[in-house]
Amino acid sequence: MEKIGVVGAGIVGLAVARELAARGAEVTVLEKEHRVAAHQTGHNSGVVHAGIYYPPGSLKARLCREGVALLKEYCAEHGLPYEEVGKLVVASTRAERPLLRALAERARANGVPGIAELDGLGLREIEPHAVGVGAVHSPRTAIADFPAVARRLALDVVELGGSVRLAHPVMAIRESVRGVQVMAARRRFTFDRLVVCAGLGTDAVAAMAGRPGEVRIVPFRGEYYALAGAARDLVRGLIYPVPDPRYPFLGVHLTRRVDGEVLVGPNAVLALAYEGYTWRNVRNFGQITRWPGTLRMARHHWRTGVKEIYGSLAKRSFLNAARRYVPELRADDLRRTEGGVRAQAVARDGGLVDDFAVDVQGRVVLVRNAPSPAATSSLAIARHISGIVPALVR
Repeated sequence: MEKIGVVGAGIVGLAVARELAARGAEVTVLEKEHRVAAHQTGHNSGVVHAGIYYPPGSLKARLCREGVALLKEYCAEHGLPYEEVGKLVVASTRAERPLLRALAERARANGVPGIAELDGLGLREIEPHAVGVGAVHSPRTAIADFPAVARRLALDVVELGGSVRLAHPVMAIRESVRGVQVMAARRRFTFDRLVVCAGLGTDAVAAMAGRPGEVRIVPFRGEYYALAGAARDLVRGLIYPVPDPRYPFLGVHLTRRVDGEVLVGPNAVLALAYEGYTWRNVRNFGQITRWPGTLRMARHHWRTGVKEIYGSLAKRSFLNAARRYVPELRADDLRRTEGGVRAQAVARDGGLVDDFAVDVQGRVVLVRNAPSPAATSSLAIARHISGIVPALVR
């Protein structure tokens, strides 16, 4: 029986572990935190993306569409929340209409069901308190509880004979012709293969494995507000702006969650630590800025960066962004809530890596880039990884 180690107990790592265990491997998940879903999985808005945004033929587009179907089925099987609340992508000006039209065409090319193009009156039938000159409606876009999915996946791994070892930070990796040795929590593990799904910790684990690669993780903090009291009733589902095609971020949007909360955000501020949930954490500043791609990216996008920093510091900026689409909102309707940090791969030339990226070298498989919609796509990503490395399981 093949022994496989998986580094990272976020939703992607656990989905990979479950898939490999189901195929007959003996799987051990190593997670540095004391709980699963501690970082990106546990700090997002819970949107199950339908596949609107991604270039047709890309790995993101394919795995997102496959992942939606698998996730919906998985949530139904295990009684986990999954609600098709629908999404409106709203054009607030006539200048955005061509981008909106292109978005609808892209969604149809990706096989997203039910896509409709609406005028200003039509969008109000979906979201009565929203305004705009037009919108794309995706009725099958859903919301879920990704931490709950991750916890269920961890149980699956154990039930399939594997183990999930929390509080086991990886300290060293050594590969030989006979396998991969991993030191974690003062214990030595020997695996036939190692799959790294470390998210924000990808660079550190890749360096231990002797595979620093040609991209690096640059963390972006996303901050949120939540709507208070009766203001929650102003949003039925998901209201998004037309995305800027230059960036993989979607802009400040309004998102209903399965617990009834409605989030406003996130922005996208360069963080100064891999787990930089606050401005005070600058722990990895030197490491992040030493990568040539970070400074080249900053030089190219500094105007947008200044705007995002202002939004981070000024509640009024968030409010104005939200009021473009729901003008009834007032400052008292917004309260600061927990944010997250996105692991975004950046190339040496400063380019933001848009697609999912999986690197296979020897006995080590590295998930180099798995930002949104990775949670949506997690079960499909797991199948993809097991498929591109047939030797992972016998």
